[in-house]
Amino acid sequence: MTTAIAPSFMEEVVSNAVSKKNIFGAVLCVEKGDNSLSLINGAGNLTEDRSYFIASVTKLYVTAVLLKLRSENCLQLHDNISKYLSGNILHELHHYKGFDYSKHITIKQLMSNTSGIPDYFTSDAISELTAGNDQKWGFEKVMASAKMKKPKFAPGKKVQYSDTNFQLLGKIIETITEQDIHTVFRQFIFDELKLVDTYLYEDVNDTRPATMFYKEKELHLPKYMSSIGPEGGIVSTAKESMIFLKAFKNGHFFPKKYFDELKEWKVLFSPGLFFYGVGIANQPISLKELKNGLIGHWGQTGAFSFYHPKTDLYFTGTVNQFFGQSVAARMMLKIIKNV
Repeated sequence: MTTAIAPSFMEEVVSNAVSKKNIFGAVLCVEKGDNSLSLINGAGNLTEDRSYFIASVTKLYVTAVLLKLRSENCLQLHDNISKYLSGNILHELHHYKGFDYSKHITIKQLMSNTSGIPDYFTSDAISELTAGNDQKWGFEKVMASAKMKKPKFAPGKKVQYSDTNFQLLGKIIETITEQDIHTVFRQFIFDELKLVDTYLYEDVNDTRPATMFYKEKELHLPKYMSSIGPEGGIVSTAKESMIFLKAFKNGHFFPKKYFDELKEWKVLFSPGLFFYGVGIANQPISLKELKNGLIGHWGQTGAFSFYHPKTDLYFTGTVNQFFGQSVAARMMLKIIKNV
């Protein structure tokens, strides 16, 4: 398939995104799998090389680390999490219909959001943050919040998106490697790929990432963003996100065959309509091909990193707006339709 995207068309797509209500900046990087195409454009208050919060796209980085550890026989996805987490952490974490499932949950169930462990990031938490009430969460607070909520199903029986799962996965990684998640990300991914503008956000005084927005309001959440680590704490640029995404897809961190094993799609209706596999998401772009959409991950901040198998195109970038995914999706869809 020949892919030809005029730079002027790419520029038009990104500029048009910024014309939408409450979208003050957008950046989009598009590359072809065979490297025959590489385009990047920024508009509004986002330049091509501006760093931004990738939010839940961070979960792809967690998945990469876990699969690398699997390839080195440090873990298996079917391992019970009780092998790596203390009884104190697991106590009353998942109690459903008179049975405590906490020690029976597997790593794979955490990765696939089928653990049944409640999500701490509820509408109440979102309302607090979008109102500008910045606050630290962190592992202990997340666990305490999750334990106060009732699971809706037994592990493996259904699917429910839960950021709590990835907080636990981060702790498992730290247990296995005997290093904090900051060091693991840096050694396993950032240094490995020679990424100089990608890092885990930890310093509340760090003003390098572009300010995100909630509707028309600037949203400053340094305490929160510095406390969510493996769940959504990475800062990157569109170009460096692209370097990671291609490495993730093409077997740099783990055997390439592992990638196809992640495609155990289960439909989710919240926080949007999409499918979730094992540490990766699948965003449909048409009703005709529901499970053949964009493979990768969204971030709550309007960030995205996706691969489209049918066109062999990779997309990274952000619109830097809470709940800005629809505008970002339209940018990618316009490029795909133009191919």
